Amino acid sequence: MSAVFEGYEKQYCELSANLSKKCSSASLLDGEQKKQKISEIKSGLDTAEALIRKMDLEARGLQPNIKAVLLAKLREYKSDLNNLKSEVKRIASANLDQAARDDLLEAGMAADTLAVSANQRDRLLMSTERLNNSSNRIMQSRKVMLETEELGVSLLHDLHQQRQSLLHANNTMHGVDDNIGRSKKIIGNISRRMDRNKWIIGAIITVLVIAIAVILYFKLSK
Repeated sequence: MSAVFEGYEKQYCELSANLSKKCSSASLLDGEQKKQKISEIKSGLDTAEALIRKMDLEARGLQPNIKAVLLAKLREYKSDLNNLKSEVKRIASANLDQAARDDLLEAGMAADTLAVSANQRDRLLMSTERLNNSSNRIMQSRKVMLETEELGVSLLHDLHQQRQSLLHANNTMHGVDDNIGRSKKIIGNISRRMDRNKWIIGAIITVLVIAIAVILYFKLSK
């Protein structure tokens, strides 16, 4: 077995026995003396944990058969140390409970404090319920807002399509108006040409009639 391990083990065993005695004596104390004793015990527990870690590191560097025996010992030491920690927590908790009870009894407000605590708890529950209701309402309002937003987007899309249709129809109507204007111009031109042609034809016919009359006159005179 390692001499280093044995040295750590001896220190731990002495410290553990001393801590057990201090725990027994601390349970009989009260007030500031108990607090001071608990503080000393906690400091000793930290030292004991450090010794266990040192023993663990030392044991893991030894031969397998020796290491197994030492690690089994360390498990027992750790269990004893955890028991001491639990005992210290129990003593500290009892000290705190006693101090709190003493303070309440001295102030003469134990029952009132409990009643106030109950009222505060009821108010807290009511506030929590109101917050939950408000949260549900907010979620519902958000859902309605999202649905309204989607509806608004759909309406805008429809309006955009209708606007495009109206623009197309307007362009089509302008095209029709342009075609009608062009047709009117063509018809006007044709009408003016026909009027000119009528005057020319009338003049030609008049000239022909006069010429025929002149020819007939000369023939008849002969």
